[in-house]
Amino acid sequence: MASPLPQPLVVETASCTGEVHDQGAQVTRWAPAGAAPVLYVSTALNLEAGRSIRGGIPVCWPWFGPGRGGGMEPAHGFVRTAPWHLAEREDDGEDVVVTHRISSADVSPANWPHPYELELATRVGAALDLTLTTTNAGDAPIVVEEALHAYLAVGDVRQVKLDGLDGRSYFDKVTGAERVQSGPVRFAGETDSVYRTGEPVVLDDPVLDRRLVISTEGSANVVVWNPWAEKAAEVPDIGDDDWTGFLCVEGANAFENAVTVEPGESHAMTYRVEVRTR
Repeated sequence: MASPLPQPLVVETASCTGEVHDQGAQVTRWAPAGAAPVLYVSTALNLEAGRSIRGGIPVCWPWFGPGRGGGMEPAHGFVRTAPWHLAEREDDGEDVVVTHRISSADVSPANWPHPYELELATRVGAALDLTLTTTNAGDAPIVVEEALHAYLAVGDVRQVKLDGLDGRSYFDKVTGAERVQSGPVRFAGETDSVYRTGEPVVLDDPVLDRRLVISTEGSANVVVWNPWAEKAAEVPDIGDDDWTGFLCVEGANAFENAVTVEPGESHAMTYRVEVRTR
């Protein structure tokens, strides 16, 4: 029988509320003071140790999906269901910075036999910042895919638009086709797109009457995902009709944009979300 997941670290300051789990170093709740929740968490959530948390911002590492060559398990890597070490918590009354670490001394699966050190620094405040740092602790180069797989809460995914991707090329994982975006991204069916850009994007939400500004550093891809009704119904940890209430907009380095980290070197990727009025 699975063990219940330990309680998360809770943040309540003058500027925000939030929570962060040690498992996966995963943020599952964040909202600036007076604002509606910014992160979606499934209504069918079952918090068990070793089971992925559907919602918030999972860490996908060191591969994306099944990996570049396919067949890698578990999907999106092994650190999102592993317990990380809470290394530091800093609180200045407005922002709280929570730093988690994990390494090959903690988790070293047979299909990833490489020495590594991984750190996630999460700044919870009026904005939400996450910085994932990969350090190669071995004596040979390593190649990693990574994503900060943010589930963003929306009023109705069928009414939102995503600006900032016009003219960008992308791989449509639903159809297997290469495409170029024309105008804002709107949603009328299953979406799973990997855009080749590291520029900011803006999620415009008329139902919640807000804009979410998403910016990244150290990433070459923006991934946009929603399963839509039919596929969501096949996923046991997505609640009934939950699919209308979220859109994943991720910062990533995937496929041909995987990152090579030399021995003794580090690579950092940052994901930031801010809430603005429309």
